[in-house]
Amino acid sequence: MPLVEPVTTARRPARDSRGEEVSVVMTRVHPPTPDGARADRDRARRDQVVVVPSPYDGEVPVDRSALGAFLRSRRDRLTPAQAGIAPFPGPRRVPGLRKEELAVLAGLSPDHYSRLEQGRQSTVGDDVVEALGRALRLDDVERAHLRDLAAPVVRRHDAWEVPQRPEPGLLRVMTTLDHVPALVLGRHSLILAANDLLRSVLGSEVATGSLLVRWLFLDPRSRRRIVNWSDYAAPAVGALRYEVGRHPRDRQLTALVDELRAADEDVDRWWQEHGVTDQTSVPKLIDHPVAGRLSFGIEMLTTPHDPEQRLVVYTVEPASATARALPLLRSWGEESPPDGVGHEPPWCGRAGL
Repeated sequence: MPLVEPVTTARRPARDSRGEEVSVVMTRVHPPTPDGARADRDRARRDQVVVVPSPYDGEVPVDRSALGAFLRSRRDRLTPAQAGIAPFPGPRRVPGLRKEELAVLAGLSPDHYSRLEQGRQSTVGDDVVEALGRALRLDDVERAHLRDLAAPVVRRHDAWEVPQRPEPGLLRVMTTLDHVPALVLGRHSLILAANDLLRSVLGSEVATGSLLVRWLFLDPRSRRRIVNWSDYAAPAVGALRYEVGRHPRDRQLTALVDELRAADEDVDRWWQEHGVTDQTSVPKLIDHPVAGRLSFGIEMLTTPHDPEQRLVVYTVEPASATARALPLLRSWGEESPPDGVGHEPPWCGRAGL
């Protein structure tokens, strides 16, 4: 008879009463056929649950499903011809590369890549991320997004719960740019500050303290005001996905995305395409009710003091019709009520989201 009975041990994640991650070790003892006092002792030991602190020290494992979905979406858009390889023989059931083809391009075994796409690979090395980025021909923003999704753990960080305030440097620059529309955006596209000309161009409903994406997708006036609405709106969804990849535990951001996807089918369609952008610096055409057609370039500036905030500047061509119209719009805007006065549109949502 063996001196130590064989055991089976399993680990599973759990949370304690404070909601903190813990590791639960479940041990089942498989004793030989007992008798007498030995039977009582073995029955007491048969099922034992031990709760120990999580080994992540303030970090939590990442949900790998987002990584797999992003890899599938990039694989589907790249054909063997675009990747520079001959297609593998046999019938094709995918629009782009097969998993085996991508694995060869990236220098991985087919089994290794399958585990990545299925979310069964707990760790993803930097060399693998770089190899996949090259094989899939990702741009800089997509590569950064892939690195975020492949990160082994996410720090417990509640900085996004803190109320946002405009960065003083960006605010000073915006104040000097009173001859063009400008605004300061924070996390979740929260409008932290905006000048009068911005509200004259987009409408008074674009108020400080509201979320720009809510106006963009939930207020029908935005589609009438922005002529090339889809050219601007699709990158805005990509910017949201990029932000989610960087902050996967931001509950407010997740709720905002769910709200927009449920309310607008365009948002849901673009979200499922898994496109990512770091900014929405695309030309914007405005159909203004007084000034008529206005044309802007959109430029964004950040500061190392707070990379989550951006100064968005609407630029114009010198001596253009738009440049001539802006002084008139500025004087007209100065006669309007200041920002924050009057009725708040129901869609705007304050800094809570």
